[in-house]
Amino acid sequence: MSLEDITYKGEFRGQILVRILRLARPHWPLMVGFLVAVSFTALMDSVNTYISTLVIDRGVASKNPDELLRWGMLLGGMFLLNSISLLVFFFCAGRLGEQIQYDIRRRLFEHLQTLSFSFFDRTSSGWLLSRITSDSHRIAQLASWMLLDIVWGSVNIIMAFIFMGWMNFRLTLVVAFIAPVLVLTALFFKKLIITEFRKVRSINSRITQAFSENIAGVKVVKALNREQKNLSCFQQITQEMHGASFRAGWLSALFLPLVQFITTLAVAAILLVGGWQLLDGLLTPGEFRAFIGYITFMMWPVLDLSRVMGEMQQSVASAERVFTLLDTKSDIQDRPDAKLEARFRGEVEFCNVSFHYSSDNPVIKNLNLKVLPGQMIALVGETGGGKSTLVNLVARYYEPVLGTILFDGKDYRSYTQSALQSRIGVVLQHPHLFSGSVRENILYGNPEATDQQIIDAAKMANAHEIIMSLPDGYDTEVGEGGSKLSMGQRQLVSLARVFVSDPDLIIMDEATSSIDSLTEHLIQDGIATLLKGRTSFVIAHRLSTIRSADRILVIGEGRVIEDGSHSDLIGLKGRYYSLYTSQMRGERAAAIGF
Repeated sequence: MSLEDITYKGEFRGQILVRILRLARPHWPLMVGFLVAVSFTALMDSVNTYISTLVIDRGVASKNPDELLRWGMLLGGMFLLNSISLLVFFFCAGRLGEQIQYDIRRRLFEHLQTLSFSFFDRTSSGWLLSRITSDSHRIAQLASWMLLDIVWGSVNIIMAFIFMGWMNFRLTLVVAFIAPVLVLTALFFKKLIITEFRKVRSINSRITQAFSENIAGVKVVKALNREQKNLSCFQQITQEMHGASFRAGWLSALFLPLVQFITTLAVAAILLVGGWQLLDGLLTPGEFRAFIGYITFMMWPVLDLSRVMGEMQQSVASAERVFTLLDTKSDIQDRPDAKLEARFRGEVEFCNVSFHYSSDNPVIKNLNLKVLPGQMIALVGETGGGKSTLVNLVARYYEPVLGTILFDGKDYRSYTQSALQSRIGVVLQHPHLFSGSVRENILYGNPEATDQQIIDAAKMANAHEIIMSLPDGYDTEVGEGGSKLSMGQRQLVSLARVFVSDPDLIIMDEATSSIDSLTEHLIQDGIATLLKGRTSFVIAHRLSTIRSADRILVIGEGRVIEDGSHSDLIGLKGRYYSLYTSQMRGERAAAIGF
């Protein structure tokens, strides 16, 4: 099942909050600093309210200037300390949030590098981008600012109860009766709110995916005049988002007034009961004022906690998705004793290998194949026959469901994926370049390469002269995906990238399609140099380019239908002969304008 298909229906789970708080463990000084500062601030708020009682009773009501001055100066000093503690906890909370957000995004990025191709086959880029951006931000908010609000509000409420109980226990009981009503109200709305926010997060991923796909495929959209159709589909998704967001917002909006109404009842009860006690002399004016202050003081933390609870549901929904992604294991796991380094002569053997993407649709069926070091193996056949799957198995992007693949007589799973894949060079039909300079893109093949090694690799790929003709030579920016370079230039840079890695095996898709004849000649010469002395698997689209291959394998229905050299297979007059002659006739017809 795809992660996008998972629907979260469970209650708020304590372990989710625990995992979020664990993210703060590496930054415990900031956590301790802000917890101490916010607790001190909350304590000072309660103490200051009590001192204001003494200012009224012992200073103002008693008309005693000395007492008024003494308690007034103490109150001013406490306010100064409170301001310092506010500065500390705001600084610590802000810094903690940024650190946690950085850690989450780094862990997500690192984890994505470990996942196998099959994961990306079933998971959209939009879903992943949403986890890395908005969801990681919400988790950081929960681990810092929301935690701050929770601690500050909780300590405020506790301290207010303590001071009220110390001053007048009976009057405090009136307030205590209201607390269970608040708790029950919060529990009821919590379940409703988190359900809606889970829907919001899920739909938000689909919106991100729609944006990503339309931006990436903008040329196709315009070429096929799909703007209105895509807009219609996008509007449908955004309408779903609007509905879920409206329901979540409506529930949150209803929750806050209910809490405020319940809290107002508590204030009214204090005014009534406290007023009687004040008239009977059981309560001083300062204490009565303090009680009103504590109730008002409690009301805002309760309302704030109510708001935080609503936002917490959003963060929990985000955390569930992020942690589910982090808990996802790669379908391909390195063995504990796998070798960290590899070097191969180039012998590759498939032993009774079978593979499928889904159990009801086998792609490779009990394949046995032995390739000798240095051989060039061309793979031809109809689309869907298994050519790409075969080379993906060689590169260990996928692993056999049954059977074994041997490199130099050893199971290739005895090496780590990194060790194995570092010895395999891949040349794609449509090369991908990363944003940055030409030099940086060639360095992807070998981050330790020197400038001279980069230039040597470019020369062997016949790319040096073309690179030097660019505006800034090797420092020319290639743009996103290599958009500032032509297809031929991109292919030459990607070829140099393979050269600089000095691989033992080569996997190559047809690298010269849709390229002008001059650049094609340069690329073909570079490829010939690259393949010399190395075992290679070449997926051929134009059969004229692989006539010199040592062996040509005709792949169909998950097995090798024909195996031999070009002349051998032409002589058989079988599947390869039909494919070759048909393609040659088509090329001749195109050449003379038919």
